[in-house]
Formats: sequence, C-alpha cells, structure tokens
Amino acid sequence: MFLILAIVAIVALYFYGTRTYDYWKKRGIKHDKPLPIVGTNLKQFMQKASMCMMATETYNKYPEEKVVGFFRGTAPELVIRDPEIIKRILTTDFQCFHSRGLNPHKTVIEPLLKNIFFADGDNWRLIRQRFTTCFQYRKIEGHVPHYHCRAEKLQIITEEVVDKEYYDVRELMARYTTDFIGVCAFGIDMDSLTDENSHFRKLGKRIFQRTFRDGVSGALKIMFPELCKNMHLLAPEIEANMKVLVETVLKNRNYKPSGRNDFIDLMLELREKGKIIGESIEKKNPDGTPKIVDLEMDDLLMTAQAFVFFGAGFETSSTASSYALHQLAFHPEYQRKVQEEIDTVLAKHNNKITYDAVKEMKYLEMAFYESMRMYPSVGYLLRMCCVPQYTFPEINLTIDEDVKVMIPIQAIHRDEKYFREPNQFDPERFSDGTKEDIKNFVYLPFGEGHRSCVGARLGQMQSMAGLAAVLHKYSVEPAACSLKEPLPEPTGIVSEGFVGGLPLKITRRVKT
Repeated sequence: MFLILAIVAIVALYFYGTRTYDYWKKRGIKHDKPLPIVGTNLKQFMQKASMCMMATETYNKYPEEKVVGFFRGTAPELVIRDPEIIKRILTTDFQCFHSRGLNPHKTVIEPLLKNIFFADGDNWRLIRQRFTTCFQYRKIEGHVPHYHCRAEKLQIITEEVVDKEYYDVRELMARYTTDFIGVCAFGIDMDSLTDENSHFRKLGKRIFQRTFRDGVSGALKIMFPELCKNMHLLAPEIEANMKVLVETVLKNRNYKPSGRNDFIDLMLELREKGKIIGESIEKKNPDGTPKIVDLEMDDLLMTAQAFVFFGAGFETSSTASSYALHQLAFHPEYQRKVQEEIDTVLAKHNNKITYDAVKEMKYLEMAFYESMRMYPSVGYLLRMCCVPQYTFPEINLTIDEDVKVMIPIQAIHRDEKYFREPNQFDPERFSDGTKEDIKNFVYLPFGEGHRSCVGARLGQMQSMAGLAAVLHKYSVEPAACSLKEPLPEPTGIVSEGFVGGLPLKITRRVKT
C-alpha cells in the first residue's frame, strides 16, 4: 500500500512539475528543455549561478532570437534580446508591465519587502508617489556636508592598507558606502570606516549573504508559491535588526523630524502629510476611471523603505565604485587621466571633495559609466505582465497575465552589436560626441522608465566622491592574486558581487 501511494505521489509530482512546459513550444519560442519542477533554472536553485548569470547564459545561447523562453521552476518567463521590445516594456506599454514580480506570492508579502523596490501594483505606485521627493536634486544637495567628511575618513583608512600585498577594495568601498548611507539615511555615525567589524557593516553583509537557509526558502517559494506563501525570503535576524534600528532612531527623535534632513527625517515629514492617496493602477470604477486608493504611512512601512535604502544603497554603490577601481588598476593610462582631472578640479575647491567638485569631474564620470557598462550593479531587470493578455507586435507573440519578462542588462552591455570591443574598458566611449552613438535602451545601469532607480543620482555622486577620495592620494594596481576578469558571485539575487572580492595593491601617489 505504501509503495502504491509513493508511486502515485511521484507521478502526481511529476505532472505538477511539468504541467506548463509546453508554454513556449506552443508559441514557437526557442528555449532549453526544462527539467521537472526546476525548469531551466536548476543552477540558480543549487546556488551555482545567480539570476543575472542565468539570464546572461540564456541571452548568449540564442544570438539570432529577439526573445528566448525560460522556466523558473514551472513558471514560464521570457528573456528579452531586442531593444525595441525592451523600450515597449519599460516605457511605451509600461501600464502592462508595471510590476516587478519579485514577491513569489502576490497577496502575502513579508513586511520588509513592502518597499519601493519590491512592491508592486497600488502599493508601489503610492510609495513611489510619496517617496520620489526624497531623491529630488535639492534633497541630494542637502547631503553636501557629508561628502567631505566621509571622503576624509576614507582616505585615513586607505592609508592604513597602503603597500600591503593586497587589500579587497570591494570591502574598502563597502565600508565607505555603509558609513555614508548611515549618515544620509539615519543620521548615525556607523563607524564602518574606522571599525571593520561594526554592527552595521555586519548587517549590510548579512542582507546580501546567501546562506543555505536562504537558498532553500527562495527555491521553495518559487516552485511551490501557494504552499510556502507564509515562508519569509529574508532571514529573521535581518528583519529583527532593521526594526530595532529604525525604532531606536524614531524614539530618539520623538517620532518627529529633527532637522537633520536625512532619510528618516524626510520620511517623518512625509508621514505628517497623512495617508498616501492616489489613483489606482490596478482597480477601476464601473465607468472605467481609476479608483482612489490609500496607504497608511506606519512605522513598518517606513522601516521597509529604510531597509531598501540601507541595503541597496550601500551594496550597489560599493560594487560600482570598487569595480571602477579594479578596471583603473588594470588600465593605468586611464587611471592617470582620472587622477590628473581630480587634482585639477580639487585645486579649485581647496582640495575638498564637495558635491560641486565631484560634479565637475567629467572624465571620472566617464570611467564610472564605463565600469557600470561592463559590470552593472544590478545585472538584470524583471517585469511581470499585468493584463490578461499582451501581444508583442514586433514578433506577434501573446503572453498571459503574471508571465515575467527578464531584461539581461549585463549581457546587453557586453554585446558587440551595441558596443565596439565590449570586453575592453574604454571610458572615452562616453565622451561628448561619442556617447550619442550608443543606441537607446542598450545602456541601462539604472533601469529606465517609471521604475528606474530613484536613488541613481545620489548613488552615483556617492560612488564618485569615494573614487575621488582614494585616487587623489593613492594609486591602485593589480596584486598577484588579482583576476582581470573577476568571478561573479553565483549566490547573488538582486545585486551582483564577486567571488573573493576585488583584491588590489594600493600605493601612495608620488605627484610631480
């Protein structure tokens, strides 16, 4: 009897795990043969490849196709290879693809994922409506005093590792960005620069560390979303630590703006305006007009926004700035040009790394853009079809509601169809008169359209200030253990990392 039940269970599981696998075949879309339950995503479920790595592999396997089919578990997804279709998804028909679909279950969402990055539908629209003001130009200018102070501290700790055989610049820049975000977001000196083992640096590391528990829970939620809807993607200690951090700051300010003009203050100011009210992106009245919806700005919602500001803010910026240092180490001719510009600009600003000074560093900006082309901090974009059916007119393909589409940014950035010698680091492809030749919707380090990164400008200025601080006084060069093409971290989910970090040798500059 037990044997019969076991056979029935195995057969049932097989049919459940293969029930959707004719989806792309019926539509004439090329794809790899899926395996039961895991689809074509086995390597990611086993933490042998990140989502970005899987998207890049799929993109490169079918060079003649505009789109390629994929199965994440039993869910059909579509990898997009054509810039015109990308434009349609991100801008032209955005109303049909406004969701990211990063929450495996649409109705049961864990508290910290109710943030501007992970939220979908009306939650996203209302949060974005209210929180976009936090990243307006005048708000970024409010962080001007922090640039010089954090840059000076970064130079001090860089001095401590000068002439060592090697030092991981990924960790160096992560300590800097964690410290910067601590001040800008929470008004707290997190001591990440002076204390390598600070509580906040440990929290930052844990957010993007992919443990066995995290891998299993993530895979189960994708493969069995209904059964695992109450299982959290984030580890309990992350949620607990973020709640304590935000609650402590709020209590210290008596739940009122303190005048620090940091992210917590801005959120408190927004909360004083009351509920967030706006037109629904999902629900309509009988006459076809959007329904009016609202969202309560409670402590938990504020904590969720602080979580994504803290986590994504330091991780993406530290990846971008450290990879720029890595490329400049392997290309000393460009490093010299960057350093000469930094010296010239800072001489006009009393050698202080200010917001205005960083804005003048155009060659540094070119080098930063080029490093973001070669290794974007977020290597893919994910969108989900939000209408019952959608047809891509370019290829006469119709997909159903909830089917996700993936835009493999990293693969597109390295495609020789769009970038000459794509594996060669060349900042001057972003110079005036040349950058205009880059085709639309093939350079997407910050996304594009209504769901592009709201903190892009702040992140870029933070990264460039850190680069200027290091390169003004020091030079970087490959260490004996440095890899010109560092190995991508296979456990990455949203942001990309490197196996073993980015070890470089740092030396004092000898100015002539």
